[in-house]
Amino acid sequence: MQRVNKLLSLIVLVLMGTELTQVLPANPEESWQVYSSAQDSEGRCVCTVVAPQQTMCSRDARTKQLRQLLEKVQNMTQSIQVLDQRTQRDLQYVVKMEDQLRGLETKFKQVEENHKQNIAKQYKAIKAKMAELRPLIPVLEEYKADARLVQQFKEEVQNLTASLGLLQQEMGAYDYDDLHSRVVSLEERLRACMQKLACGKLTGISDAITIKTSGSRFGSWMTDPLAPEGDTRVWYMDGYHNNRFVREYKSLADFMTSDNFTSHRLPHPWSGTGQVVYNGSIYFNKFQSNMIIKFDFKTSTISKSQRLDNAGYSNTYHYAWGGHSDIDLMVDEGGLWAVYATNQNAGNIVISKLHPLTLHIIQSWTTNHPRRSAGESFMICGTLYVTNGYSGGTKVYYAYHTNSSTYEYIDIVLQNKYSHISMLDYNPRDRALYAWNNGHQVLYNVTLFHVIRSEQL
Repeated sequence: MQRVNKLLSLIVLVLMGTELTQVLPANPEESWQVYSSAQDSEGRCVCTVVAPQQTMCSRDARTKQLRQLLEKVQNMTQSIQVLDQRTQRDLQYVVKMEDQLRGLETKFKQVEENHKQNIAKQYKAIKAKMAELRPLIPVLEEYKADARLVQQFKEEVQNLTASLGLLQQEMGAYDYDDLHSRVVSLEERLRACMQKLACGKLTGISDAITIKTSGSRFGSWMTDPLAPEGDTRVWYMDGYHNNRFVREYKSLADFMTSDNFTSHRLPHPWSGTGQVVYNGSIYFNKFQSNMIIKFDFKTSTISKSQRLDNAGYSNTYHYAWGGHSDIDLMVDEGGLWAVYATNQNAGNIVISKLHPLTLHIIQSWTTNHPRRSAGESFMICGTLYVTNGYSGGTKVYYAYHTNSSTYEYIDIVLQNKYSHISMLDYNPRDRALYAWNNGHQVLYNVTLFHVIRSEQL
């Protein structure tokens, strides 16, 4: 068989740019497959690849392997682009915080220079600003390190691309195994980096965004964080007991602008507002019991039910607002959770990680926070965040970290726009809080600080 007489060349992978577009020649069997190059608004190049069709080198299995390597590098390029955009966005926030810290230094100098005038007022303003910024100080320098790590990923992908571009006609002369090892290593490190980026510590909650006004004072609404791409159905449950009907809206837009929905009848009424839709099923607490039920919407059947041993129910250990809210089911980046209380833990909050298929408890954590003193709670990245109330001025003030079995008191304002929150849940796909606020369905965007340490990757 004739040897390959064309070089695999022109491989340029620069990360910040537009999406790839494929341009095929009239006769792909005899010509080249081209992924076009382009420039973004700032004049930077994006992803140009020229590669022979498979039939041109069908005798050599390494050509197919090389094509697979190219695809992996292209996929990593797009992932690093997302990573870079997120990091740059967060860095802007860090720079703003640094400016504010420098502003504090200026104020301190003013106080020192003119300490006889308005000393009390100056120090009060500084103290309030310091309280706001203090939690951010330890992460400022680490964020700069994150940006350097992203740049390192960029350079490694570019080096891999250059290696592929230097392949000679005699492909067997190139150390393919070494190249493959480098791609696999970078891919694993990038995956770990992206996973770490998805999580972080809650540092801020936006003002409430009102999506719709409907239903009674109490209820729950949600989307499925594991729904396929393009599936934006909204699930809506009015009331906290003696109801079996779940509304399904085709999209968030339909939910906002129309009253067209499909109704699903559950086999049992639910209790409280702690339901969650996860991977096509709804998980809910059966009324007047500590039974958790998994109901499959596709088959309209119960796929699993399991008692949550020792969990209080029927307004034994409810949230501060009542409403049979003894058992709250929730989802975060790590999976399915149940938050409740037991006699054995003196009515304090218990956190349990649940297996989504069997509903068995994987692991539990006991906290020192009374369940009845909590307004609402939600999980983000394995940390339970608890509000100080459900009406009037509300804030997130307690956090329990399951990864370290430790807790801390925090101070993050939660705008209680309509004065009565009866449901508050985090959706990891949207990175947003869903809330039912006195007959209004609202959303809150959240700010998470994440730190990526290169030595951990």
